[in-house]
Amino acid sequence: MTELIGSPANLGMLKVTPQALERIRHLLQQAGREGYWLRIEVIGRRDGDFIYRLIFIPSDLRKPEDALQETDGQHLVFDPLSARYLAGSTLRFVEGPDESGFKIENPNPLWHDPLAAQVDEVIEHKVNPGIAMHGGQVTLLDVDHGVAYINMSGGCQGCGLANVTLKQGVERMIREAAPEIVRVVDTTEHALGVNPYYRSPQGESPLA
Repeated sequence: MTELIGSPANLGMLKVTPQALERIRHLLQQAGREGYWLRIEVIGRRDGDFIYRLIFIPSDLRKPEDALQETDGQHLVFDPLSARYLAGSTLRFVEGPDESGFKIENPNPLWHDPLAAQVDEVIEHKVNPGIAMHGGQVTLLDVDHGVAYINMSGGCQGCGLANVTLKQGVERMIREAAPEIVRVVDTTEHALGVNPYYRSPQGESPLA
């Protein structure tokens, strides 16, 4: 049985196969984390498909704006941006010679509007080539009401000049190509960066 709890109206049911549920419970039991919830996030796009992150979290880490789904006693959590792109999807667990692990079959288009596709094009062909030499990468999560939500990874995550790169580089390039964008929001958890290219205010941002 699946129940949607406190979820936005546009989040349809995410189907979870019995094999996937069994694997989730096995992993939680193996880690001694029974009762934890599974958070599913869309963190980018690559080669015509979504990139996901699946992590186990204690229930008290659910954010107020998150959508919550309960399937046969297992809680699934989605941030609002990811929820838009997971509606109608199926979470499976596959094991075989060619692939093994969780797999999400997603019928949704990569972007819901042309503006998001335009911003993604700017990031792919202008922003990322400029920071690739420093091991950095920017991915677009979504565009909502003129706000572009991005994530920085690689050398940009935890970089002391990430804010300079964002304001003087990424945001400038995006807004020049797409004036409809009024703001760019960095959603990166920079405290988790382990090997940023720059650690101090000295030096120069690659896009400054």
